[in-house]
Amino acid sequence: MVLIVDALVVDNVPDRLVFLLRQGGINVDYVPGLQRDNLINVLKNYEILVFRSRLKIDKEIIDSSNKLKYLARFGVGLDNVDIDYAMKKGIKIINAPNSPSKSVAQLIISMILILERHLYTIIESVKKGEWPKGKILGNEVEGKTLGIIGFGRIGRETAKIAHSLGMKILANDIIDVSNDVKKFEGMQVSLDYLLRNSDIISISVPLTPLTYHMINKDTISLIKNNSILINTARGEVIDTKALLENINKFKGIGLDVLEQEPPKDNLFKELISHENVIVTSHIGSETYEAMDRLSEELAKNIIEEVKKK
Repeated sequence: MVLIVDALVVDNVPDRLVFLLRQGGINVDYVPGLQRDNLINVLKNYEILVFRSRLKIDKEIIDSSNKLKYLARFGVGLDNVDIDYAMKKGIKIINAPNSPSKSVAQLIISMILILERHLYTIIESVKKGEWPKGKILGNEVEGKTLGIIGFGRIGRETAKIAHSLGMKILANDIIDVSNDVKKFEGMQVSLDYLLRNSDIISISVPLTPLTYHMINKDTISLIKNNSILINTARGEVIDTKALLENINKFKGIGLDVLEQEPPKDNLFKELISHENVIVTSHIGSETYEAMDRLSEELAKNIIEEVKKK
């Protein structure tokens, strides 16, 4: 079957994705970094828009093309897409939900180990010419309780690794995941219970009205003192101001996402500069392996959807 459709790719993606789409019979224009105004001017020529998280795919962009049939997100999260309006217009939304899980879970575990062993402090000290042997003691993770908020693909992969390290697992989710949690000798619990009883908390939820600022002044008050908080989901699930006001409650905080990316306001600069905070630049899925899987999965999903028409 010959596919006669045109796709516009507006963000940096692996060459593999472009190759696979073209191999599948799709005409691809690759314009990474295309600005919003320019996108609105040219989108009328394309059936498929491929994007990442940089642009808000809102009503204005969607209405700029009567030809648009498919919105394809290179990744998982769709919080930058007006899903309801796109569906109302009959536009199919495609993503690649399975591919990044291993890479994100490994980042979560890495952050936990870095914070428990104070590796960031030790590495910086050695770089300065110091030798802090015997001065900084860390903790093992075996026997620690890991509370995972959001027990989807990433949450389950995180639990798998954590369980292999001897950690106890608590999970919270809006759906029944109790059987999945039991595979790791854990249990599904309420959010309040998880916050009160976890030594380490990892957030892996999508950004929705329900999860916006779910970690706030009130929920932080429930968290155990000297605990660790990890967020690789979306920055907006944490109220940054409330977190900063209560920052000394935590042994360590690991963030791969912020409410403002890249951070510009003083609020975020103060957070990043705190000695017990480590921040990475939204790199959860940025491994060679995840990029290959994302390319394969998204190309397959796009081509399958186009063939249905």
